[in-house]
Amino acid sequence: MDKIFLRGLEVETLIGIHAWEQRTPRPLILDLEMGTDIREAASSDRVRDTIDYAAVTAMVVEFVGKTHVGLLETLAERLSRQLFQQFPILSLRLAINKPGALSGVKAMGVEIDRRREDYAACGFGGNR
Repeated sequence: MDKIFLRGLEVETLIGIHAWEQRTPRPLILDLEMGTDIREAASSDRVRDTIDYAAVTAMVVEFVGKTHVGLLETLAERLSRQLFQQFPILSLRLAINKPGALSGVKAMGVEIDRRREDYAACGFGGNR
């Protein structure tokens, strides 16, 4: 399977379980690796035949910026579902890093791996 990736996407949002975290926006750093088949786009040289990087970036920035939850786990799962709904991806590896969340820790966060069929069992087929 081919991969399209975005690494180091920084998005400001309100996230955390503590009251002070819900008052001050903080940066999150996201890495996305989207599994797809790029052969048609490679042949046609048309962006409509692939996953549009700019469209993914804009969607992620908007979605994360307006989604206020307590846990990174919740954000990761909701963002994953949204990506499968809006883009023709077959698999997704999503990592979310919350810099400065723990003293003395360089990086902490969550990473999830999902496939399109993971959501079919939940009543979401993920068709565009």
